[in-house]
Amino acid sequence: MAVTRRVGVAQDPRFERHRGPPGHPERPERLAAVAKAVEERSARLVRIEPRPADDAEILRVHGAEHLAVLEEAARRAPMRLDPDTYVSRESAEIARLAAGTAVEAARRVARGELDAGFVAVRPPGHHAEAARAMGFCLLNHVAIAARALQRDEGLGRVLVLDWDVHHGNGTQHLFEADPSVLYFSTHQFPYYPGTGDFDETGVGAGEGTTVNVPLPAGSGDEEWVGVMARALAPVARSFRPELLLVSCGFDAHADDPLASMEVSGEGFRSLARIARSLADECCDGRVVLVLEGGYALSGLYEGTAAVLDALLAPSADAPATSDPPGGSRLHRALARAAAVHATRHPGIGSG
Repeated sequence: MAVTRRVGVAQDPRFERHRGPPGHPERPERLAAVAKAVEERSARLVRIEPRPADDAEILRVHGAEHLAVLEEAARRAPMRLDPDTYVSRESAEIARLAAGTAVEAARRVARGELDAGFVAVRPPGHHAEAARAMGFCLLNHVAIAARALQRDEGLGRVLVLDWDVHHGNGTQHLFEADPSVLYFSTHQFPYYPGTGDFDETGVGAGEGTTVNVPLPAGSGDEEWVGVMARALAPVARSFRPELLLVSCGFDAHADDPLASMEVSGEGFRSLARIARSLADECCDGRVVLVLEGGYALSGLYEGTAAVLDALLAPSADAPATSDPPGGSRLHRALARAAAVHATRHPGIGSG
C-alpha cells in the first residue's frame, strides 16, 4: 500500500482583501490560479488553518516602528509606501495573517504533524527589510517563520531557499550575519532590487551562509534546475539544515510579464523535486514553501501544480542532470559560485 503523505496547504479568501490600484500586477486574482491547482488535489491535502502573527513573532524580525508605519498607512489607505508597494485598508491585517500562517505551517511540519506544507498567501514577503516595506512586500513571512522555528521549536539550523526571479534582499539582509540561517538564492541578475551578486556571501560570523547564484535573462529549465542540482545540493549537504523553507516565487515562468526567464511548468516540477529530495536527505523531509511572486496566471497554476505533485509523491527522486557545456550560461554561473564558495561548501558547482 502506498504511504499517504501529510501535505498541508494554507489558503484563505481573506488574502484577497489586500487590494491595490487597477492594473497592479500583485493582484487578488493571482490566488485564484493557485486555488485551481490546490482544488484539483484537495482530497489528498490537509488544511492548515490561517492565523495572524502576534507582535512577539513579528518583532523578532521587524522593528516596532516598522509595524507602526504599516498600521498607520492602513488607517490612511489607500496609499503607496514606494512606487511599487501599496497599502489598502486591510493590508496591515492581511500581512500579519500571511506571516502567522507561514509560522503555523512551519511549526506543524517541525513538530511532525505534517510532512510538508505549501502556504498560498499574499502580499509576498521576501523584499521586506527589518525597517522597510518594498517590492510589493510588507512583512517578511519566511524570515518570521525561521525565527519562530528557532525560538519556539528549538531548531538550530534553517536553510532558506529563494527561487523567486527577484533577489530576496530583505531575507538576505536579515540573516547575513547569522550562521544558523543559510540563505540560498538564484534569480535574474542584474534586475530588481539590484542585490544578489556572487560576492554577497554574508558578514562577520555569517560569512559563507549567504549563497547567491544569479542568472542572466533568458535562462530556462537547464540553468535553473542545474543550479539547484549542482550548487544548492552540495550547499545543503554541508550545512545540514533541520528544516527547509522555500521562498516560492513562480515569476521565472516563461509567461511572466515582470521578468525575462524561460522556466516551464516541468522546470518548476524539477525544482520542487530537488527541494523535496534534499529535505528528505538532510532534514527528515521537513520542507515548507511560502508563495512569493508570480504574475502570470498560467505560471502560478503550473507552478503550484508542480510543487504539490512533488510534495505528494510517495518518494523523492531528484531529476538527473548532465554536465553543462563549457562556456554555457550554467557553466559560467557554477564556476563563479565555486570560485567564491568551494572552500566552505565542497562540491559546489559539480553536484
